[in-house]
Amino acid sequence: MGGVPIYLPAPAPAHTNRANGRYPCGRMMQPPAYVEHQKAVTIRNDVNVKKETLRFEPDEGNPGKYLVAFTFDATVAGSITIIFFAKEGEDCYLTPMKESLYPSITVHFQQGLAQKFKQPSGSGINLSTFQEGELSKDNLGVYPLAVKAGASPDKNAESGSTNSQITQAVFEIDKGVYKVKVVKQLLWVNGMRYELQVIYGIGNSGDWVEVDGNDRGKECVVCLSEPRDTTVLPCRHMCMCSKCSKVLRFQTNRCPICRQPVERFLEIKVSNGTDE
Repeated sequence: MGGVPIYLPAPAPAHTNRANGRYPCGRMMQPPAYVEHQKAVTIRNDVNVKKETLRFEPDEGNPGKYLVAFTFDATVAGSITIIFFAKEGEDCYLTPMKESLYPSITVHFQQGLAQKFKQPSGSGINLSTFQEGELSKDNLGVYPLAVKAGASPDKNAESGSTNSQITQAVFEIDKGVYKVKVVKQLLWVNGMRYELQVIYGIGNSGDWVEVDGNDRGKECVVCLSEPRDTTVLPCRHMCMCSKCSKVLRFQTNRCPICRQPVERFLEIKVSNGTDE
């Protein structure tokens, strides 16, 4: 399904008493604040909207209106809901803020990979009726477009079990043409909210990974021998092995790649394709 999402818990940020890397005269040099080391949690994503395929297509039957289209994978049957001007509430519930103008559209689908979705004709949006500021950014948590792809409840699953992916997007003008720009993708699995993150430096996992062009090797940048399996947060550079990261966290609070402050280390074990 294009990789495994990573659950990133949100602990309180680390604080130090340092200013610009120096301590006031007369004080003893103290080691960097302790940095938390965590292991990634992988979860199953039953329905995945390929964000790079999300786009507008003209509604040939209704001039001036545009339909949302994209490609998605589904390992189970389910439904896709298109919501314009959606606000996320508790439990990832999406509220359409302009329901009277653009009612939500739900379309059911069956299991299958590389499926093509296109919003039904007549249900599209007329972009010319809005000001650019209403479309190019989220306003107070309201996104111009939200796509909710949900798996059908398993009859054998516990009551209340849910699995859905939410893609939130804004619209941008490129040479006079509106295009869709994905801002974030979320997963809602059995009452837990996950956010898909891009990790730089893995190089051999799925579509959710982007490799930093300036980082060619797959070895730890500290020992230059062990494979890298630890990501620095919040900058998301996967550049060290777990052993070196456990030593580094007592020596410095800077990422070896970009020198940004380190809040956490996240250990990610990447499958080599032999594991089931």
